[in-house]
Amino acid sequence: MIGLAMLAAAVVTPAVAQKPAATADYDFEYTYPAQAARIAPLKSWLEADKAKRRAWVVRTSAQARREAKAAGAPFRAYEMQLGWDVVTETPRFLSLSSASYSDTGGAHGNGSSGGLIWDKWAGRRMNAVSLFVSPAAFQSAVMTPWCRWMRAERTRRVGADAGNDTTFGQCPPAKDVTVLLGSSNGRALNRIGVIADQYVVGSYVEGPYEHTLPVTQAVLRAVKPEYRAAFAVR
Repeated sequence: MIGLAMLAAAVVTPAVAQKPAATADYDFEYTYPAQAARIAPLKSWLEADKAKRRAWVVRTSAQARREAKAAGAPFRAYEMQLGWDVVTETPRFLSLSSASYSDTGGAHGNGSSGGLIWDKWAGRRMNAVSLFVSPAAFQSAVMTPWCRWMRAERTRRVGADAGNDTTFGQCPPAKDVTVLLGSSNGRALNRIGVIADQYVVGSYVEGPYEHTLPVTQAVLRAVKPEYRAAFAVR
């Protein structure tokens, strides 16, 4: 789902079979891979997340239908899809990415990305940036080179005037992007993918900006000491 194929080792990730839910008000689908389903606390979190998202769709789509009927306006069923995939699995970590799409009756639907890390040794779910000394350290080691790529890529997509854009094109903070940790060998984390969804650094028509960087010595120094053994320079 996430177009960062170079992040992953060769891992087969069949999704857990789940019947999509569809009514006159909405279509809803939520899937996650077998590797995640085998970890009981992670599966519980995913199931709770699925239930929360579905409840929101049920509630808001029913309200929208009532409002459309009262206004004599047409109603288009809501749509929400979210799927989790394995980016990589190493002896310590399971790295997951998510891709979602929602259509709630606006001019167009919207997609978004997400990610998480499961620490198998500690038995807990983590945000990828939390493996680093601080958000500032991550920003310096990872986002600075990523943003150099982003600016060049925006110029390629938008044209020479991209540098004069006062609305978009700014280097985003780590909290505004999706960070995915990947591996080329399944032994150590040696790749970092960063995805800026639509509207984060560019307009809707520009699409998401996604780029993979290697783990370097500078990146390794920014990782918390207790996690450095799980990374490798590439």
